[in-house]
Amino acid sequence: MSTTTAVLADLVSRVGGDRVDVTSIVPRNGDPHSYEPSPGDATGVTRADVVFSNGLLLEEPGIMKMVHSNAGKSVPKVELGERLEEYGGTVIKLEEDLGLDVLWLGWAVEGEVAGAGAQVRTTATKLEGPGDMRVYLTDTLGRPKVYVDSSDGFGDADSFTLPPEAHTHVNWAFSEPGTYRLTVEGRTESLDGHHEEIGGGTFTFTVGDSTEAPAGTEVLDGGHADIALDAETGKVYVRADDDSGETRRIAAEDVVLDVPDRARESVPEGKPHSFLGAPGDDLWVLPQAVIGKHVHGDLDPHTWEDVANAQAYVRRIEAELTKADPKGRATYEKNAARYLKMLGDLDEEVARTLATVPEQNRKLVTTHDAFGYLAKAYGMEVVGFVVPVPNQEPSAAEVEKLGNTIQEKQVPAVFLEPNLAARADVLRRVAEDQKVGVCTLYGDSFDDTIHDYVSMMRHNATELAECLGGTAR
Repeated sequence: MSTTTAVLADLVSRVGGDRVDVTSIVPRNGDPHSYEPSPGDATGVTRADVVFSNGLLLEEPGIMKMVHSNAGKSVPKVELGERLEEYGGTVIKLEEDLGLDVLWLGWAVEGEVAGAGAQVRTTATKLEGPGDMRVYLTDTLGRPKVYVDSSDGFGDADSFTLPPEAHTHVNWAFSEPGTYRLTVEGRTESLDGHHEEIGGGTFTFTVGDSTEAPAGTEVLDGGHADIALDAETGKVYVRADDDSGETRRIAAEDVVLDVPDRARESVPEGKPHSFLGAPGDDLWVLPQAVIGKHVHGDLDPHTWEDVANAQAYVRRIEAELTKADPKGRATYEKNAARYLKMLGDLDEEVARTLATVPEQNRKLVTTHDAFGYLAKAYGMEVVGFVVPVPNQEPSAAEVEKLGNTIQEKQVPAVFLEPNLAARADVLRRVAEDQKVGVCTLYGDSFDDTIHDYVSMMRHNATELAECLGGTAR
């Protein structure tokens, strides 16, 4: 058996017992949002009788492309999160709000695409404007990867590839103030190499405070939005969240994306950012906000942080293993029943422990938006996931703002994930300045200390209680 993550590998091994040999594509201390599979991972998938993934766009798209390309055609490829509610689980919407003072702009693909593993490529084909535009992504180690660069003309390399119903965060950088018009084209790409052109359109940006938007257009200058392509209709538009949390779709010709002077920065020192210009040159940037490669959909994929959802996973795993290996039915039923009882006890234990946290302290500030299910299931509130803006050290004002946020929310502690600790130097430093605790929660991965799901959730409950003023049991 093969799974995409160590969390799933643990659940499958608990149900499968001695009848299964389970390996995880993402190592136990890895990040499924950004892990790039190796040739060895592909070899392991070719030997699998069943491949279990989480789905809900948790995994980095390259992982799922590798699975569909290398697993046998008859091998079941089970996305456990996609049918969670059928097995007694719940799925919630992914909430994202970092409170940036400029527009948070990503790329997105909506609509379905025929064929397992098929993706959609959106390519920049033309730019009109007074300067150059670059679109790039900063990884968890601070290294930029350039996707679009107008300075040397446009080609097939000036593009993004995303699975259907996916969104990704990126930086948008402009070298001069003024009005820019960016034209993009889309096409579908299947695993067999077939391409199909599906449409495109042109988007307008106003850069700098003195640049006026065309009459009759709506100006977006804050909040969360995406340049989006519908893979079924070929239409392009801006997908924007309004104040009520609803999503609007605005035709490209009816909207202007504003990059004000408060977004002006300087090109950082160092070779990695030399593609942006000479160090110290002016640059207007809409920031990526969440550091690292982060492709996801509208639904929160971190479902296992609610133990009741882990039970739903176990029921689905039992059904799929029995389907693939009917002779093992009795073993799978026995193992699943025993593990479901253990998870039921764990669910009650986590609830009792977190119930000891004073109500005013039940607030979570983390490095990653992975704990919505935990909060909903056990009476907590996510008040923010806080990471530094990529590509530069935060300004004194930004550090002060982060400190004010922690102070305003009156949180006793902030929480880091072991596999993402490199992201959180600023959060750690500000928390120490504010004299609040810095504690550890496990989200997507295990490490050398925590090796299994039950231990992970027991640790999370204990750590939350101890750090937020409750009583660890």
